[in-house]
Amino acid sequence: MRLIWRYVRPYRRFILAVMLIKLLGTGTDLLMPYVLEHLLDHVIPAAENAWPVVAWGGVMLFLTLITRVLNITANRMSVKVARNSTYAVRRDLFHTALNLSGRQMDQVGLPSLISRMTSDTYNVQNFVRMIQTMGIRAPIMLLGGIAITLTMDTGLATILCIMAPIMIALVTFVSWKGIPLYNEVQKRMDALVRRMRESITGIRVVKALGKEPYEQRRYGEANARMTSQEVKASVIMSLPGPIVTLFLNVGLTLVVLVGARRVNDGQTAPGVILAFLTYFNMILMGVMGLNRIFMMMSKANASANRIGEVIDLPEDLTPLPAEQLAEAPGEGMLIFDHVSFNYDADAPEELHGQFLGEERQQCLRDISFRVPRGGSLGIIGATGSGKTSIINLLMRFYDPQEGHVFVDGRDVRAYEKDDLHRKFGVVFQNDVIFADTIRENVTFGRDVSERMLVSAAKDAMARGFVEAYEDAYDHEAAIRGANFSGGQKQRLLIARALAAEPEILILDDASSALDYRTDAELRKAIREHHGNATTVVIAQRISSVLSMDQIIMLHEGEMIGRGTHAELMASCPEYRDIYRTQMSEEVS
Repeated sequence: MRLIWRYVRPYRRFILAVMLIKLLGTGTDLLMPYVLEHLLDHVIPAAENAWPVVAWGGVMLFLTLITRVLNITANRMSVKVARNSTYAVRRDLFHTALNLSGRQMDQVGLPSLISRMTSDTYNVQNFVRMIQTMGIRAPIMLLGGIAITLTMDTGLATILCIMAPIMIALVTFVSWKGIPLYNEVQKRMDALVRRMRESITGIRVVKALGKEPYEQRRYGEANARMTSQEVKASVIMSLPGPIVTLFLNVGLTLVVLVGARRVNDGQTAPGVILAFLTYFNMILMGVMGLNRIFMMMSKANASANRIGEVIDLPEDLTPLPAEQLAEAPGEGMLIFDHVSFNYDADAPEELHGQFLGEERQQCLRDISFRVPRGGSLGIIGATGSGKTSIINLLMRFYDPQEGHVFVDGRDVRAYEKDDLHRKFGVVFQNDVIFADTIRENVTFGRDVSERMLVSAAKDAMARGFVEAYEDAYDHEAAIRGANFSGGQKQRLLIARALAAEPEILILDDASSALDYRTDAELRKAIREHHGNATTVVIAQRISSVLSMDQIIMLHEGEMIGRGTHAELMASCPEYRDIYRTQMSEEVS
């Protein structure tokens, strides 16, 4: 709940106004049965004509209008507070998500992050809205109804005083039990979102292999697990409702029986009994309102804790002070100095085996190389050999457990994040085209002129198909670039990397969907027009790295070869085997 208070605190005066208005509205509502009792027992018997009755009827109408106006005003104001505070929660949660380190993102998980930004914030918003209105109305209806009935008939009111504490205790106890249940519901929601995201993202594979029933079954199993937990939580939290209703109906029956006898004996007026029945309904509404509040509080508390787990994560991978930094061992734009790295080395033990695999394997072991300014490096190796891990360390998405990484003569841990990333133009494996224009996908909010945009598209071999569209660079891309072919998407991604004329260009398997001729033309254009950039090319296709100044060959996290193409052909049997296999396939 501390997180919720943190975000509603700026609106505390506004919330106080809402509560005061709601208090007045509930107070006028409570007066209605009292006025009705006065009208029936005192005004009508003593009236000599209709005017006193009409006047008191006017009072009741006025109270009704005032009640409605005050309640509507309070409800509208509470919605505004809930909307604005939840907007701030979503904003900060999204900001935190954008700045999570690679390790933090691995630990939180993308599906969990999505559910925290959607269903969890929705639960918080509902609670903030409800607590401002129902949080005042429900207890005032309950306590006010009991207080007024005590002034009307102490004997009948005693029945309420006996039952009310029992009902409140029951609601409180069940709500306390409900908090861990809703925590588990949200965890299973994470698993459901994860399953749905995997199925939708891979929909083409699912359709191509005719595995729709298989995916439906897997999704159904995750959905059933979440639904069963949600039903369990809902059943527990809904128990007070029928029990409270039973108690109140028993009390209502007792009031009618006892009241009828008292009226018959002349001890109580008939209007009092009618008012008591109305107050009983109000008290029932108050208790049920408290039940709803506690139910929403249980959900909101579980959701707020999950949101706080992300928002309150400490900023990771910040620049380190100079005394903790290493000096570059010589000249070079990019330097790896005896680097060893493992993705889950610093992960909490509770995540080990559950999310990150049973065995902790070293991804990179004792990697050393240097690339001079304007030089080029090719990285080749089998899937899982650690190629992309090198890029993750260069851009400081992670820090190595051993060794040091240097960019432009400085330890990467010395840079502010934006200053470091500004040096890079990068195409990642399975990179993303956003649902926006081609222009926005390439410029991506950076200071890129029209000349730089067109030049980047030309060098990436994308200008031809882009300018063939009637609206050219203003052509809309579908979600994930679904209206482009694989080769067109890769060329747009390469144009994005080239557009800002970076100091360091990284292409991680960026030409896998291009034919050999286009790939060769692309490499030629990069050499001619971006020769000053330090280039790192990761590829499965050996022809993409043949012209690099140096090539490193990785195998299961170890560097088993380094040198030019000719040097590796002479010294590295694994490289030689890959070359002969791929070249023979190309010729055939």
